[in-house]
Amino acid sequence: MDASLGCRLKQKPNPDMELNRLPGRDAPAPLPSSRHDSADFALMALTPEVSTFDPPVALDILPAPASIRTPSSRPRMLVVDDEEGPRVSLRVIFQDDFDVELAEDGPSAIELAKQQSFDVAVLDIRMGGMSGIEVLERLRYVDSAIQAVMMTAFETTDTIRQALRLQACDYLNKPFDVATMREAVRRALERRTLASEVRTNTEQLDQLQKELDSTRLESEVVRSRGEIYASIIHDINGPLTIISGQLQFINQRVNGESSLHGDDLDVVKDRLKRLTRQATNCIEVSRRYLSFLRGGPGDASRVWVNQSLADVRDLLQVHPCLSTHQLIVQPLPDDAAVPIHGTDLIQILQNLTLNALQCSLQHHRVEIHGHMLAQPLDLKLFTDGPEDRFVNREGFNNSAPLLALAVQDNGPGMKPEVMAKLFEPYFTTKSRTEGTGLGLCIVKRLLTGARAGLHIHTKLGQGTVFTLYLPAFSAEATRP
Repeated sequence: MDASLGCRLKQKPNPDMELNRLPGRDAPAPLPSSRHDSADFALMALTPEVSTFDPPVALDILPAPASIRTPSSRPRMLVVDDEEGPRVSLRVIFQDDFDVELAEDGPSAIELAKQQSFDVAVLDIRMGGMSGIEVLERLRYVDSAIQAVMMTAFETTDTIRQALRLQACDYLNKPFDVATMREAVRRALERRTLASEVRTNTEQLDQLQKELDSTRLESEVVRSRGEIYASIIHDINGPLTIISGQLQFINQRVNGESSLHGDDLDVVKDRLKRLTRQATNCIEVSRRYLSFLRGGPGDASRVWVNQSLADVRDLLQVHPCLSTHQLIVQPLPDDAAVPIHGTDLIQILQNLTLNALQCSLQHHRVEIHGHMLAQPLDLKLFTDGPEDRFVNREGFNNSAPLLALAVQDNGPGMKPEVMAKLFEPYFTTKSRTEGTGLGLCIVKRLLTGARAGLHIHTKLGQGTVFTLYLPAFSAEATRP
Protein backbone atom coordinates (compact mmCIF):
# COMPACT_ATOMS: atom_id res chain seq x y z
CA MET A 1 0.00 0.00 0.00
CA ASP A 2 1.42 3.43 -0.93
CA ALA A 3 2.55 5.22 2.22
CA SER A 4 1.81 8.58 0.64
CA LEU A 5 -1.89 7.79 0.85
CA GLY A 6 -1.74 8.22 4.63
CA CYS A 7 -2.51 4.61 5.39
CA ARG A 8 0.13 2.16 6.55
CA LEU A 9 -0.76 -1.55 6.27
CA LYS A 10 0.98 -3.53 8.99
CA GLN A 11 1.69 -7.11 7.91
CA LYS A 12 3.04 -9.82 10.22
CA PRO A 13 5.21 -12.29 8.29
CA ASN A 14 5.37 -14.91 11.04
CA PRO A 15 2.14 -15.62 12.91
CA ASP A 16 4.15 -17.47 15.61
CA MET A 17 5.47 -14.09 16.77
CA GLU A 18 2.02 -12.67 17.30
CA LEU A 19 0.23 -11.94 20.52
CA ASN A 20 -1.11 -15.49 20.74
CA ARG A 21 2.37 -17.14 20.89
CA LEU A 22 4.13 -17.63 24.25
CA PRO A 23 7.83 -18.55 24.58
CA GLY A 24 8.65 -22.12 25.49
CA ARG A 25 5.66 -23.58 23.73
CA ASP A 26 5.94 -25.78 20.65
CA ALA A 27 2.61 -24.68 19.22
CA PRO A 28 0.85 -21.37 19.29
CA ALA A 29 -1.61 -20.89 22.07
CA PRO A 30 -5.24 -20.43 21.04
CA LEU A 31 -6.17 -16.81 20.31
CA PRO A 32 -8.55 -15.41 22.94
CA SER A 33 -12.02 -14.74 21.69
CA SER A 34 -15.04 -12.96 23.04
CA ARG A 35 -15.97 -16.16 24.95
CA HIS A 36 -12.84 -15.84 27.12
CA ASP A 37 -12.93 -13.77 30.23
CA SER A 38 -11.79 -10.21 29.48
CA ALA A 39 -9.53 -10.15 32.54
CA ASP A 40 -7.69 -13.22 31.24
CA PHE A 41 -7.16 -11.55 27.90
CA ALA A 42 -5.89 -8.33 29.47
CA LEU A 43 -3.55 -10.34 31.74
CA MET A 44 -2.13 -12.17 28.68
CA ALA A 45 -1.59 -8.84 26.92
CA LEU A 46 0.42 -7.50 29.86
CA THR A 47 2.40 -10.66 30.76
CA PRO A 48 6.17 -9.88 30.54
CA GLU A 49 6.76 -13.22 28.78
CA VAL A 50 4.73 -12.22 25.74
CA SER A 51 7.28 -11.95 22.97
CA THR A 52 5.57 -9.31 20.92
CA PHE A 53 5.18 -6.82 23.76
CA ASP A 54 8.12 -4.48 24.10
CA PRO A 55 9.32 -3.42 27.55
CA PRO A 56 7.27 -0.54 28.95
CA VAL A 57 8.11 2.60 27.00
CA ALA A 58 6.77 6.04 27.87
CA LEU A 59 4.25 7.09 25.24
CA ASP A 60 5.25 10.40 23.72
CA ILE A 61 1.79 11.92 23.74
CA LEU A 62 1.36 15.49 22.61
CA PRO A 63 -0.74 17.63 24.95
CA ALA A 64 -4.27 18.08 23.78
CA PRO A 65 -5.27 21.51 22.56
CA ALA A 66 -6.94 23.64 25.20
CA SER A 67 -10.15 23.75 23.18
CA ILE A 68 -10.62 19.97 23.42
CA ARG A 69 -9.09 19.10 26.79
CA THR A 70 -11.13 17.63 29.56
CA PRO A 71 -10.90 18.89 33.13
CA SER A 72 -8.17 16.29 33.68
CA SER A 73 -6.12 17.93 30.87
CA ARG A 74 -5.59 14.58 29.19
CA PRO A 75 -6.49 13.58 25.64
CA ARG A 76 -9.53 11.37 25.16
CA MET A 77 -9.74 8.08 23.28
CA LEU A 78 -12.78 6.16 22.04
CA VAL A 79 -12.37 2.42 21.44
CA VAL A 80 -15.07 0.74 19.36
CA ASP A 81 -14.99 -3.06 19.04
CA ASP A 82 -17.71 -5.69 19.38
CA GLU A 83 -15.21 -8.02 21.12
CA GLU A 84 -14.64 -7.27 24.77
CA GLY A 85 -11.07 -8.59 24.85
CA PRO A 86 -9.53 -6.07 22.43
CA ARG A 87 -11.52 -3.25 24.02
CA VAL A 88 -10.20 -3.96 27.51
CA SER A 89 -6.64 -4.56 26.32
CA LEU A 90 -6.56 -1.15 24.59
CA ARG A 91 -7.85 0.49 27.75
CA VAL A 92 -5.07 -1.16 29.77
CA ILE A 93 -2.44 -0.08 27.22
CA PHE A 94 -3.51 3.61 27.09
CA GLN A 95 -5.12 4.24 30.46
CA ASP A 96 -2.03 6.04 31.78
CA ASP A 97 -2.02 8.53 28.90
CA PHE A 98 -5.66 8.88 27.84
CA ASP A 99 -9.12 9.05 29.28
CA VAL A 100 -10.44 5.96 27.51
CA GLU A 101 -14.10 5.29 26.75
CA LEU A 102 -15.29 1.92 25.38
CA ALA A 103 -18.16 1.18 23.03
CA GLU A 104 -19.31 -2.28 21.96
CA ASP A 105 -21.16 -1.14 18.83
CA GLY A 106 -21.62 1.79 16.46
CA PRO A 107 -24.73 3.43 17.97
CA SER A 108 -23.13 3.48 21.43
CA ALA A 109 -19.97 5.07 20.00
CA ILE A 110 -21.90 7.78 18.18
CA GLU A 111 -23.91 8.57 21.32
CA LEU A 112 -20.67 8.92 23.34
CA ALA A 113 -19.21 11.23 20.65
CA LYS A 114 -22.28 13.44 20.87
CA GLN A 115 -21.89 13.76 24.64
CA GLN A 116 -18.14 14.47 24.77
CA SER A 117 -15.23 15.30 22.50
CA PHE A 118 -12.64 12.68 21.57
CA ASP A 119 -9.20 13.19 20.10
CA VAL A 120 -8.60 9.67 18.76
CA ALA A 121 -10.93 6.81 17.89
CA VAL A 122 -9.70 3.22 17.47
CA LEU A 123 -12.26 1.33 15.40
CA ASP A 124 -12.67 -2.32 14.46
CA ILE A 125 -13.87 -2.53 10.86
CA ARG A 126 -15.84 -5.80 11.02
CA MET A 127 -18.51 -5.59 13.71
CA GLY A 128 -22.07 -6.77 14.05
CA GLY A 129 -24.54 -4.14 12.90
CA MET A 130 -22.72 -1.01 11.82
CA SER A 131 -19.24 -1.56 10.43
CA GLY A 132 -16.27 0.48 11.56
CA ILE A 133 -16.34 2.36 8.24
CA GLU A 134 -19.96 3.36 8.84
CA VAL A 135 -19.17 4.39 12.42
CA LEU A 136 -16.26 6.57 11.24
CA GLU A 137 -18.49 8.23 8.66
CA ARG A 138 -21.06 9.08 11.35
CA LEU A 139 -18.34 10.26 13.73
CA ARG A 140 -17.13 12.68 11.04
CA TYR A 141 -20.55 14.31 11.07
CA VAL A 142 -20.40 14.67 14.86
CA ASP A 143 -16.78 15.86 15.02
CA SER A 144 -14.94 16.39 11.74
CA ALA A 145 -11.59 16.78 13.54
CA ILE A 146 -11.56 13.37 15.25
CA GLN A 147 -8.66 11.17 14.12
CA ALA A 148 -9.21 7.45 13.54
CA VAL A 149 -7.07 4.33 13.66
CA MET A 150 -8.75 1.41 11.89
CA MET A 151 -8.03 -2.24 12.71
CA THR A 152 -9.25 -5.48 11.22
CA ALA A 153 -8.45 -9.17 10.98
CA PHE A 154 -9.96 -9.32 7.47
CA GLU A 155 -8.19 -6.70 5.36
CA THR A 156 -9.59 -6.04 1.86
CA THR A 157 -8.85 -3.49 -0.83
CA ASP A 158 -12.37 -2.12 -0.55
CA THR A 159 -12.09 -1.42 3.20
CA ILE A 160 -8.70 0.24 2.67
CA ARG A 161 -10.19 2.46 -0.02
CA GLN A 162 -13.12 3.43 2.20
CA ALA A 163 -10.83 4.17 5.14
CA LEU A 164 -8.73 6.42 2.91
CA ARG A 165 -11.82 8.23 1.69
CA LEU A 166 -12.76 9.02 5.29
CA GLN A 167 -9.18 10.16 6.01
CA ALA A 168 -8.34 7.47 8.57
CA CYS A 169 -4.94 8.12 10.07
CA ASP A 170 -3.80 4.48 10.17
CA TYR A 171 -4.93 1.00 9.12
CA LEU A 172 -3.68 -1.94 11.23
CA ASN A 173 -4.13 -5.68 10.95
CA LYS A 174 -5.24 -7.78 13.90
CA PRO A 175 -3.67 -9.03 15.95
CA PHE A 176 -1.47 -5.97 16.57
CA ASP A 177 1.58 -5.43 18.72
CA VAL A 178 1.70 -2.71 21.36
CA ALA A 179 4.52 -0.70 19.76
CA THR A 180 2.73 -0.47 16.44
CA MET A 181 -0.53 0.59 18.07
CA ARG A 182 1.25 3.14 20.26
CA GLU A 183 2.93 4.68 17.21
CA ALA A 184 -0.34 4.80 15.27
CA VAL A 185 -2.14 6.51 18.15
CA ARG A 186 0.74 8.95 18.61
CA ARG A 187 0.54 9.99 14.98
CA ALA A 188 -3.23 10.32 15.18
CA LEU A 189 -3.02 12.56 18.25
CA GLU A 190 -0.30 14.67 16.63
CA ARG A 191 -2.51 15.11 13.60
CA ARG A 192 -5.43 16.08 15.80
CA THR A 193 -3.30 18.64 17.65
CA LEU A 194 -1.99 20.17 14.46
CA ALA A 195 -5.49 20.35 12.99
CA SER A 196 -6.73 22.06 16.13
CA GLU A 197 -3.86 24.53 16.06
CA VAL A 198 -4.57 25.31 12.40
CA ARG A 199 -8.24 25.83 13.22
CA THR A 200 -7.39 28.05 16.20
CA ASN A 201 -4.91 30.07 14.16
CA THR A 202 -7.45 30.45 11.39
CA GLU A 203 -10.05 31.72 13.86
CA GLN A 204 -7.52 34.14 15.31
CA LEU A 205 -6.60 35.36 11.83
CA ASP A 206 -10.29 35.80 10.99
CA GLN A 207 -10.78 37.80 14.18
CA LEU A 208 -7.70 39.86 13.42
CA GLN A 209 -8.99 40.49 9.91
CA LYS A 210 -12.31 41.69 11.34
CA GLU A 211 -10.47 44.01 13.71
CA LEU A 212 -8.34 45.31 10.85
CA ASP A 213 -11.44 45.85 8.71
CA SER A 214 -13.09 47.69 11.59
CA THR A 215 -10.01 49.84 12.10
CA ARG A 216 -9.80 50.49 8.36
CA LEU A 217 -13.47 51.47 8.33
CA GLU A 218 -12.99 53.86 11.24
CA SER A 219 -9.95 55.35 9.50
CA GLU A 220 -11.96 55.71 6.31
CA VAL A 221 -14.73 57.49 8.21
CA VAL A 222 -12.19 59.86 9.76
CA ARG A 223 -10.52 60.40 6.38
CA SER A 224 -13.87 61.00 4.70
CA ARG A 225 -14.87 63.51 7.35
CA GLY A 226 -11.52 65.25 6.91
CA GLU A 227 -12.11 65.43 3.17
CA ILE A 228 -15.61 66.80 3.75
CA TYR A 229 -14.30 69.50 6.08
CA ALA A 230 -11.61 70.37 3.55
CA SER A 231 -14.24 70.33 0.79
CA ILE A 232 -16.44 72.77 2.72
CA ILE A 233 -13.54 75.20 2.88
CA HIS A 234 -12.74 74.58 -0.78
CA ASP A 235 -16.31 75.03 -2.03
CA ILE A 236 -17.15 78.05 0.10
CA ASN A 237 -13.89 79.72 -0.83
CA GLY A 238 -15.17 80.40 -4.38
CA PRO A 239 -18.34 82.26 -3.37
CA LEU A 240 -16.46 84.09 -0.62
CA THR A 241 -13.88 85.25 -3.16
CA ILE A 242 -16.66 86.61 -5.34
CA ILE A 243 -18.41 88.22 -2.35
CA SER A 244 -15.13 89.90 -1.43
CA GLY A 245 -14.66 91.19 -4.99
CA GLN A 246 -18.22 92.51 -5.17
CA LEU A 247 -17.87 94.26 -1.83
CA GLN A 248 -14.67 95.91 -3.01
CA PHE A 249 -16.45 97.09 -6.17
CA ILE A 250 -19.40 98.49 -4.19
CA ASN A 251 -17.03 100.14 -1.76
CA GLN A 252 -15.26 101.89 -4.64
CA ARG A 253 -18.59 103.11 -6.08
CA VAL A 254 -20.02 104.43 -2.83
CA ASN A 255 -16.78 105.67 -1.31
CA GLY A 256 -17.21 109.36 -0.53
CA GLU A 257 -20.78 109.42 -1.87
CA SER A 258 -23.55 110.53 0.46
CA SER A 259 -26.23 109.22 -1.87
CA LEU A 260 -26.55 107.14 -5.05
CA HIS A 261 -28.60 107.98 -8.14
CA GLY A 262 -29.09 106.74 -11.64
CA ASP A 263 -26.55 104.29 -13.01
CA ASP A 264 -24.59 104.10 -9.78
CA LEU A 265 -27.68 103.01 -7.88
CA ASP A 266 -28.56 100.40 -10.53
CA VAL A 267 -25.02 98.99 -10.48
CA VAL A 268 -24.97 98.73 -6.69
CA LYS A 269 -28.37 97.03 -6.69
CA ASP A 270 -27.12 94.51 -9.26
CA ARG A 271 -24.02 93.82 -7.20
CA LEU A 272 -26.08 93.39 -4.04
CA LYS A 273 -28.24 90.78 -5.85
CA ARG A 274 -25.08 88.91 -6.79
CA LEU A 275 -23.88 89.11 -3.20
CA THR A 276 -27.17 87.65 -2.02
CA ARG A 277 -26.89 84.85 -4.57
CA GLN A 278 -23.37 83.96 -3.46
CA ALA A 279 -24.32 84.11 0.22
CA THR A 280 -27.20 81.73 -0.57
CA ASN A 281 -24.74 79.49 -2.40
CA CYS A 282 -22.54 79.36 0.71
CA ILE A 283 -25.54 78.34 2.80
CA GLU A 284 -26.49 75.61 0.30
CA VAL A 285 -22.93 74.27 0.29
CA SER A 286 -22.93 74.14 4.09
CA ARG A 287 -26.28 72.34 4.15
CA ARG A 288 -25.13 69.84 1.55
CA TYR A 289 -22.02 68.86 3.49
CA LEU A 290 -23.93 68.73 6.77
CA SER A 291 -26.21 66.23 5.02
CA PHE A 292 -23.13 64.19 4.06
CA LEU A 293 -21.87 64.19 7.64
CA ARG A 294 -25.25 63.19 9.04
CA GLY A 295 -25.76 60.51 6.41
CA GLY A 296 -29.03 62.08 5.29
CA PRO A 297 -30.49 61.76 1.78
CA GLY A 298 -29.84 64.45 -0.78
CA ASP A 299 -32.55 66.46 -2.49
CA ALA A 300 -34.05 64.76 -5.54
CA SER A 301 -34.84 68.12 -7.20
CA ARG A 302 -34.61 69.32 -10.78
CA VAL A 303 -32.66 72.35 -11.88
CA TRP A 304 -32.78 74.38 -15.07
CA VAL A 305 -29.48 74.16 -16.89
CA ASN A 306 -29.31 77.69 -18.33
CA GLN A 307 -29.79 79.25 -14.90
CA SER A 308 -26.94 77.12 -13.56
CA LEU A 309 -24.73 78.15 -16.48
CA ALA A 310 -25.48 81.79 -15.75
CA ASP A 311 -24.63 81.26 -12.09
CA VAL A 312 -21.31 79.67 -13.01
CA ARG A 313 -20.51 82.56 -15.31
CA ASP A 314 -21.30 85.08 -12.56
CA LEU A 315 -19.29 83.08 -10.02
CA LEU A 316 -16.18 83.10 -12.17
CA GLN A 317 -16.56 86.53 -13.73
CA VAL A 318 -14.38 88.21 -11.11
CA HIS A 319 -11.98 85.29 -10.62
CA PRO A 320 -8.30 86.30 -10.95
CA CYS A 321 -7.76 83.65 -13.67
CA LEU A 322 -9.89 85.62 -16.11
CA SER A 323 -7.33 88.41 -16.17
CA THR A 324 -5.11 86.22 -18.35
CA HIS A 325 -7.51 83.60 -19.75
CA GLN A 326 -10.80 83.65 -21.64
CA LEU A 327 -14.07 82.06 -20.48
CA ILE A 328 -17.02 81.55 -22.81
CA VAL A 329 -20.34 80.21 -21.46
CA GLN A 330 -22.91 79.27 -24.12
CA PRO A 331 -26.49 78.65 -22.93
CA LEU A 332 -28.54 75.81 -24.39
CA PRO A 333 -30.64 76.80 -27.43
CA ASP A 334 -33.59 75.08 -25.75
CA ASP A 335 -33.44 75.04 -21.98
CA ALA A 336 -33.69 71.69 -20.16
CA ALA A 337 -33.95 70.44 -16.59
CA VAL A 338 -31.73 67.78 -15.00
CA PRO A 339 -32.35 65.69 -11.83
CA ILE A 340 -29.59 67.08 -9.63
CA HIS A 341 -29.39 69.61 -6.82
CA GLY A 342 -28.70 73.05 -8.26
CA THR A 343 -25.75 73.68 -5.98
CA ASP A 344 -24.20 70.34 -6.96
CA LEU A 345 -24.43 71.12 -10.69
CA ILE A 346 -22.92 74.56 -10.15
CA GLN A 347 -20.13 73.03 -8.06
CA ILE A 348 -19.34 70.39 -10.70
CA LEU A 349 -19.20 72.95 -13.51
CA GLN A 350 -17.28 75.46 -11.42
CA ASN A 351 -14.62 72.95 -10.37
CA LEU A 352 -14.21 71.61 -13.92
CA THR A 353 -13.96 75.15 -15.27
CA LEU A 354 -11.42 76.28 -12.67
CA ASN A 355 -9.39 73.16 -13.40
CA ALA A 356 -9.40 74.11 -17.10
CA LEU A 357 -8.55 77.75 -16.42
CA GLN A 358 -5.63 76.80 -14.19
CA CYS A 359 -4.19 74.08 -16.45
CA SER A 360 -1.57 76.48 -17.78
CA LEU A 361 -0.14 79.93 -17.10
CA GLN A 362 -0.12 80.62 -20.84
CA HIS A 363 -3.15 82.40 -22.27
CA HIS A 364 -5.82 79.95 -23.35
CA ARG A 365 -9.56 79.70 -23.82
CA VAL A 366 -12.15 77.72 -21.82
CA GLU A 367 -15.64 77.16 -23.19
CA ILE A 368 -18.77 75.66 -21.61
CA HIS A 369 -21.42 74.42 -24.03
CA GLY A 370 -24.04 71.69 -24.17
CA HIS A 371 -26.46 69.77 -26.35
CA MET A 372 -29.18 67.14 -26.04
CA LEU A 373 -28.85 63.46 -27.00
CA ALA A 374 -31.93 61.54 -28.06
CA GLN A 375 -30.35 58.10 -27.55
CA PRO A 376 -28.44 56.47 -24.66
CA LEU A 377 -24.66 56.34 -24.89
CA ASP A 378 -22.97 53.29 -26.35
CA LEU A 379 -20.57 52.82 -23.45
CA LYS A 380 -18.57 50.27 -25.44
CA LEU A 381 -17.21 53.19 -27.46
CA PHE A 382 -15.84 54.85 -24.33
CA THR A 383 -12.69 52.86 -23.65
CA ASP A 384 -10.25 53.96 -20.95
CA GLY A 385 -6.73 54.65 -22.12
CA PRO A 386 -3.90 57.21 -22.00
CA GLU A 387 -6.11 59.88 -23.61
CA ASP A 388 -9.60 58.84 -22.50
CA ARG A 389 -11.39 57.96 -19.27
CA PHE A 390 -15.03 57.45 -18.29
CA VAL A 391 -15.90 58.07 -14.64
CA ASN A 392 -18.81 56.35 -12.82
CA ARG A 393 -19.44 53.89 -15.63
CA GLU A 394 -21.16 51.39 -13.30
CA GLY A 395 -23.38 53.92 -11.52
CA PHE A 396 -24.28 56.01 -14.56
CA ASN A 397 -28.01 56.38 -15.32
CA ASN A 398 -27.76 56.02 -19.10
CA SER A 399 -31.41 56.87 -19.82
CA ALA A 400 -32.37 58.99 -22.82
CA PRO A 401 -32.82 61.82 -23.39
CA LEU A 402 -29.41 62.88 -22.09
CA LEU A 403 -27.82 66.26 -21.60
CA ALA A 404 -24.14 66.56 -22.55
CA LEU A 405 -22.38 69.53 -20.92
CA ALA A 406 -18.79 70.04 -22.05
CA VAL A 407 -16.02 72.08 -20.42
CA GLN A 408 -13.40 72.42 -23.13
CA ASP A 409 -10.00 74.12 -23.16
CA ASN A 410 -7.26 74.57 -25.72
CA GLY A 411 -4.48 74.26 -23.16
CA PRO A 412 -1.51 71.88 -23.12
CA GLY A 413 -3.48 68.68 -22.48
CA MET A 414 -2.64 66.03 -19.87
CA LYS A 415 0.04 63.37 -19.68
CA PRO A 416 -1.06 59.73 -19.07
CA GLU A 417 0.35 59.68 -15.53
CA VAL A 418 -1.74 62.77 -14.70
CA MET A 419 -4.88 61.18 -16.17
CA ALA A 420 -4.38 58.11 -13.97
CA LYS A 421 -4.36 60.18 -10.74
CA LEU A 422 -6.81 62.86 -11.79
CA PHE A 423 -9.50 62.11 -9.19
CA GLU A 424 -7.31 61.08 -6.27
CA PRO A 425 -7.76 63.23 -3.15
CA TYR A 426 -5.12 65.98 -2.77
CA PHE A 427 -3.51 65.22 -6.13
CA THR A 428 -2.61 68.44 -7.92
CA THR A 429 -0.15 69.64 -10.52
CA LYS A 430 -0.33 73.19 -9.17
CA SER A 431 1.62 74.70 -6.30
CA ARG A 432 0.33 74.41 -2.74
CA THR A 433 -0.79 78.04 -2.76
CA GLU A 434 -2.82 77.59 -5.96
CA GLY A 435 -4.56 74.24 -5.49
CA THR A 436 -5.71 71.78 -2.84
CA GLY A 437 -6.15 68.74 -5.10
CA LEU A 438 -9.78 68.34 -3.96
CA GLY A 439 -11.72 69.99 -6.80
CA LEU A 440 -11.97 66.97 -9.10
CA CYS A 441 -12.32 64.58 -6.15
CA ILE A 442 -15.42 66.56 -5.16
CA VAL A 443 -16.67 66.39 -8.76
CA LYS A 444 -16.41 62.60 -8.72
CA ARG A 445 -18.34 62.33 -5.45
CA LEU A 446 -21.10 64.68 -6.65
CA LEU A 447 -21.60 63.03 -10.02
CA THR A 448 -21.64 59.59 -8.35
CA GLY A 449 -24.43 60.79 -6.06
CA ALA A 450 -26.34 62.17 -9.06
CA ARG A 451 -25.76 58.99 -11.11
CA ALA A 452 -24.11 61.10 -13.79
CA GLY A 453 -21.30 60.10 -16.13
CA LEU A 454 -18.16 62.02 -16.98
CA HIS A 455 -15.95 61.45 -20.00
CA ILE A 456 -12.48 62.98 -20.23
CA HIS A 457 -10.63 63.25 -23.52
CA THR A 458 -7.21 64.91 -23.72
CA LYS A 459 -4.58 65.45 -26.38
CA LEU A 460 -1.12 66.75 -25.66
CA GLY A 461 -0.68 70.14 -27.32
CA GLN A 462 -4.38 70.46 -28.16
CA GLY A 463 -6.30 70.58 -24.89
CA THR A 464 -8.86 68.66 -22.82
CA VAL A 465 -12.62 68.16 -22.86
CA PHE A 466 -14.63 67.16 -19.76
CA THR A 467 -18.13 66.07 -20.84
CA LEU A 468 -20.81 65.63 -18.18
CA TYR A 469 -23.77 63.36 -19.01
CA LEU A 470 -27.09 63.57 -17.15
CA PRO A 471 -30.64 62.38 -17.85
CA ALA A 472 -32.61 65.45 -18.96
CA PHE A 473 -36.14 66.77 -19.28
CA SER A 474 -37.05 69.24 -21.99
CA ALA A 475 -38.98 72.41 -21.23
CA GLU A 476 -42.12 70.89 -22.80
CA ALA A 477 -41.84 67.74 -20.69
CA THR A 478 -41.66 69.73 -17.44
CA ARG A 479 -44.68 71.87 -18.14
CA PRO A 480 -47.84 70.93 -16.19
